Amino acid sequence: MADDTTDTKSSNQMWGGRFASGPDAIMEEINASIGFDKKLFAQDIRGSIAHATMLAHQGIISTDDKDKIVHGLNTILSEIESGNFEFSRQLEDIHMNVEARLATLIGPAAGRLHTARSRNDQVALDFRLWVKEELQKTEQMLTGLIAAFLDRAEEHAESVMPGFTHLQTAQPVTFGHHCMAYVEMFGRDRSRVRHAIEHLDESPIGAAALAGTGYPIDRHMTAKALGFREPTRNSIDTVSDRDFAIEFLSIAAIAGMHLSRLAEEIVIWSTPQFGFVRLSDAFSTGSSIMPQKKNPDAAELVRAKTGRINGSLVALLTIMKGLPLAYSKDMQEDKEQVFDAAESLELAIAAMTGMVRDMTVNTARMKAAAGSGYSTATDLADWLVREAGLPFRDAHHVTGRAVALAESKGCDLAELPLSDLQAIHAEITDKVYDVLTVEASVASRKSFGGTAPSEVRRQIAFWRARN
Repeated sequence: MADDTTDTKSSNQMWGGRFASGPDAIMEEINASIGFDKKLFAQDIRGSIAHATMLAHQGIISTDDKDKIVHGLNTILSEIESGNFEFSRQLEDIHMNVEARLATLIGPAAGRLHTARSRNDQVALDFRLWVKEELQKTEQMLTGLIAAFLDRAEEHAESVMPGFTHLQTAQPVTFGHHCMAYVEMFGRDRSRVRHAIEHLDESPIGAAALAGTGYPIDRHMTAKALGFREPTRNSIDTVSDRDFAIEFLSIAAIAGMHLSRLAEEIVIWSTPQFGFVRLSDAFSTGSSIMPQKKNPDAAELVRAKTGRINGSLVALLTIMKGLPLAYSKDMQEDKEQVFDAAESLELAIAAMTGMVRDMTVNTARMKAAAGSGYSTATDLADWLVREAGLPFRDAHHVTGRAVALAESKGCDLAELPLSDLQAIHAEITDKVYDVLTVEASVASRKSFGGTAPSEVRRQIAFWRARN
C-alpha cells in the first residue's frame, strides 16, 4: 500500500509526470499488495461508508454524492462477497481496486470519497479494524478452550496422576489440577487479548497522510460509527503505528507457546510408555508402513504452528525497528505476517479444543504412575516435621535415607517395614503409612491453589463464574 502521494485512478496515472511510463514488471511485482490485502475489503468498505457519511454531515460533500457513494460501495461489497469482483494487480491494493470500481459504477461522485483522507490513514483504519475483529474472535475461541478444560477438570478432580519437574516424577497431583493449570494459562492469554482490544480501540481515519486535514471533519463521529472508543490523538503516530499488529502477534506467540506445551504433553502422554491418554481417529493418523501406529498428528501440528507464529512476530518487529516517522512503504509487509499468524492461531486453538474434549483419560495408568519414583517422599518429610517435631532439613535427610533404603530393596516407601523406618529414625510410628499413599498425599494439599480435590473444585467454581 503506497504513500498517498501516488494516489489517482489508474495504474499509469498514479505514477504521474516523471513516471508516466509506469513501473516495469519488477516494480509492479514488488509494489502490488492486492494479492493479500484484498482480505481487508469489508473493513475498507465499512471505513469508506463511515467517512462519506461524515463528509456529508459536515457539508464537505453533498448528500446526493454521499448516497451514490454508499450505494456504490454496498454494491461492490456484494460483488466481492459473491465472488463476482475482479481484482486488478495493476491497481496495486484494495483501496484503489474499490475506488476504481466505484468510479465505474457512479461516475465523478466517486472522486469525492477520498476528500480529507489518505491511503495512509485508510490502511491504518482497515488493518486496525481487522485486527480488532480477529482479537474478538480469539477471545471467543479461548473462552471455548477454557470451558473444555473446566469440564475435564471437573470430571477428573480426584483422578490421581504424577506431577513432574524436569519431566521426572515429583509429587502426586490430580489430573483435574493439571487441567486447571492450562485454564490459568489460557485465562492470561484471554486477558492479554482484552487489554489489546482496549489499547487499539482508537480510530485512525482523519489523520490523513500524516498532518491531519484542513477540512472541518468530525473524527469523533467516524470513530463512533466504526465502533471505536475515540479517535487517535496524534496524526503522525497514527499513520506510523503498528503496535496493535505487533501486540496481536505477541499475544499469538505467547498463546501459541502455551498450546505447544500442551501439545507436547499430549504427544508424551499418548505414547505406549506413558499411556495416560488416547486420542480418537479424528485427531490421529496411522503409519504408511507400520499398521500398529497411531500418531498424534494434530498435537504435533499444533506444536509446529508455534514456530510460524513466532517467525511472524520477529519479522514484523524487524520490519518496524528502523523506520523513521511517519509512513514508509516497508509497512506494506506487515499484513501477511498478521494474516498468517491469525490463521495458524485459530487452527491451533480449534484443534486443541477438539483434542481436550476428545481424548480418553486412562485413570488407572495415571494412578499407577503417580506412585512411582518415590513421589510421596515429601509427605514422609512433612509427617516427620508435624508428628516427630524435626526441623524440615533434618526430616529431608531422614527421608532421603528411607528412599535410598527402599531403592536398594526395590520397593516403594509404603512397602518398607516399620522396623526399617524406625531404624532410620526411632520416632516413626505406623501412622506414617496413612500419608504414604498417593490418595492421602493429594488430599492433604489443601492450601489455596493446591491439588486437593476440594481445592480443585473451588478453583473450577471460580473460573466457571468468570468464564
